[in-house]
Amino acid sequence: MSQLSRTLAALAAAAVALTLTACGGSAAAPSSEAPSSASLTTVKVGASPVPHARILEFVKSDLAAAAGLDLQIVEFDDYVQPNEALASGELDANYFQHLPYLEAQIKERGYEFEHGAGVHIEPYAAFSKKYKTAEELPQGATIAITNDASNQIRGLRLLQGAGLLTGITDSSNVLNLTKAQNPKGFTFIENQPEVIVQQLDDPKIDLAFVNGNFILTAGLSTKDALLVETAKDNPYANFLVWRTDNTNPGVAKLEELLHDPQVAEFITKTWPSGDVLPG
Repeated sequence: MSQLSRTLAALAAAAVALTLTACGGSAAAPSSEAPSSASLTTVKVGASPVPHARILEFVKSDLAAAAGLDLQIVEFDDYVQPNEALASGELDANYFQHLPYLEAQIKERGYEFEHGAGVHIEPYAAFSKKYKTAEELPQGATIAITNDASNQIRGLRLLQGAGLLTGITDSSNVLNLTKAQNPKGFTFIENQPEVIVQQLDDPKIDLAFVNGNFILTAGLSTKDALLVETAKDNPYANFLVWRTDNTNPGVAKLEELLHDPQVAEFITKTWPSGDVLPG
């Protein structure tokens, strides 16, 4: 082939390549690209660090982008601020509470909130650095217990189940227990849940009731608890909560993702001891 022929052939090949590119041939971009960050719906969620934020981090890393969500997680170490932040509009939703607590907060503070279905359960439990069984608790033992009614009743029911209290009703609390209900004369010290977990080392405390998320953050396990709730028919499942006037469509999508089978599998694998249960 002459030099002129080789030149003409090269020019023809280049023209074909340009035509294919322009028409979306082999140089076209794949159609299965993930949504760009600009096209994602931002959802800002308040949560307790463990297990709630960890569950949300799994959703963020494995499910959110494909569902069109940009999930922003804000951690809170108490049970008051997440609802205040949601009511003020600082958050689109929060994930840290169960129905009895939410209902008490709505009644007390007038929040206009709605909630989704239960995502997980954290069994409530009691621990002691002094005794191996609840039956060993002496007459007049000092018990640390949460100061919010919706969780305090859980502790009283556990003590009743162990035969240490009697006649507990839905309206019972540590201030209205009679001698008949409290035959061993237990002394109860009420405090915020985040404080009680620190009282386990207090020599004055014989038994302490610890909320599930603080069991995890303190490195405890329900396997070592003297008393622990059963998961069967447990009404304390934690769920996503949002304002009744919510207009962010991403909240409904997040609610859907939290019930994806992959989330339940993540919970089971991450907490195989049963300290957190899908539900």
